Amino acid sequence: MDILRFLTAGSVDDGKSTLIGRLLYDSKNILIDQLEALEQSSKKLKDGGVDLALLTDGLRAEREQGITIDVAYKYFSTPNRKFIIADAPGHIQYTRNMVTGASNVDLAVILIDARNGIIEQTKRHSIICSLLQIPFIVIAVNKMDLINHSQERYDEIVDEFKKLAEVVEITSEVSFIPISALNGDNIVDRSANMNWYEGPTMMELLETVEVQESVNLENARMPIQYVLRPQTEENPDYRGYAGKIESGKFKKGDKITIYPSGVKATIAAVECNNQIVDEVFAPQSTVIHLEEDVDASRGDIIVIQDDILKVERDIEAVIAWMDEKPLTLGGRYLLQQNSRVTDVIVTEFIQKIDVNTLGKHSGVSSIGLNELVLVRLKTAVPLAYDSYSKLRNTGGAILIDKTSYTTVAAILFK
Repeated sequence: MDILRFLTAGSVDDGKSTLIGRLLYDSKNILIDQLEALEQSSKKLKDGGVDLALLTDGLRAEREQGITIDVAYKYFSTPNRKFIIADAPGHIQYTRNMVTGASNVDLAVILIDARNGIIEQTKRHSIICSLLQIPFIVIAVNKMDLINHSQERYDEIVDEFKKLAEVVEITSEVSFIPISALNGDNIVDRSANMNWYEGPTMMELLETVEVQESVNLENARMPIQYVLRPQTEENPDYRGYAGKIESGKFKKGDKITIYPSGVKATIAAVECNNQIVDEVFAPQSTVIHLEEDVDASRGDIIVIQDDILKVERDIEAVIAWMDEKPLTLGGRYLLQQNSRVTDVIVTEFIQKIDVNTLGKHSGVSSIGLNELVLVRLKTAVPLAYDSYSKLRNTGGAILIDKTSYTTVAAILFK
């Protein structure tokens, strides 16, 4: 069976954790002991029901406050498909966690409270989904039971989001579902309260959406993690370049280019699990042997010769800022892209994206927590990279604070 990785996002109390709990509960993916513990933890509820949000809100602070703080991952399956769910926090303070959870998913479920409609967090999450180019987006209009299952209100929200999608340039396939996560309407079973809705239930959509092949086998990329040179009696001349293949495939005889130097060579052999094999492919870890003696080291990228990477020191990129301390012009950081680490300076703020007005502003002097900005960076050495729209694995990076060594930003190369 294939695997669908999807994310739930939305504002505080929009019902993300309850939605996941309902999916697990109604699809019978909860073990008996989990159900017993859930019922025990839910005894404080006045109506005697089960608090399904507790299935994902595992931190003590989350249970006490009734909010999601960290990204929670859940795994379940049906006869048709396996699923990996990332439950992202809704509070604006933890939007940075949502960026992390959304970085490798195939589909995003954005929840909207039917009473409140589209709010700031909806816009923020929509922009992030657009930037990360998540292939499928599902707009789940939740808490329909609190507005008497009004089709008119649902249609208003659908029209409003379609206008938002145009502004933030969402190119993904977008679907809309009216639901009540608390009552299970249109989650696994079709709702008798919304006969006017003729589309699929949430589970039907998740089981049938066409998952794009997550591994790119066309554009061959292998960042070098380590140069193996044991110089033992058994292998006096052994030299191999070890790393994980991020995309594509390699075999003996392939003509390759090593970036950023541009040195060309030919593959003499490829290894996998200490065995010489005919071919290696993503996402395998491998050792590549070359016919020529070349100058290549950790951080360099091996690429099939006909393919071309960008090699620059002045780089344009979108930054999602994740630190309490603001990002300022002239800030010096470490940039890590796979195994390559280099010093970098922020030289220009080109445009800041205002999530409230969806406008783009120039002339800003600093960037705060959870803000998005198009910047120009200058690296200490030439950096080889793809645009994020072409390849995620070599088109993204992180910024690291040079003092605390904490990750302060996600980078998407243009």
